[in-house]
Amino acid sequence: MRLDKFLKVSRIVKRRAVAKEIADKGRITINGRPAKSSSEVHVGDEVQITFGNKTLTVKVSQLLDTTKKDDAANMYEILSEKYAQDFKQE
Repeated sequence: MRLDKFLKVSRIVKRRAVAKEIADKGRITINGRPAKSSSEVHVGDEVQITFGNKTLTVKVSQLLDTTKKDDAANMYEILSEKYAQDFKQE
């Protein structure tokens, strides 16, 4: 499955166009290698996404062409969620 489609179907990113833009800016890696929006994602891959202040690392659990909201979270397992700066402490 293409990376941009996986991010959209799993609801990590809301729209496929946004997923494509993030990937094309070099802010996504698959198993430690920079990824394009057209990169293939397989079960067991580790995907790291950098959104501004937040870095999310997930492991792909399953690939589905379409999902309902409740099933989308079963497509991946969150390994880590880091923030470059914690604004909540102030």
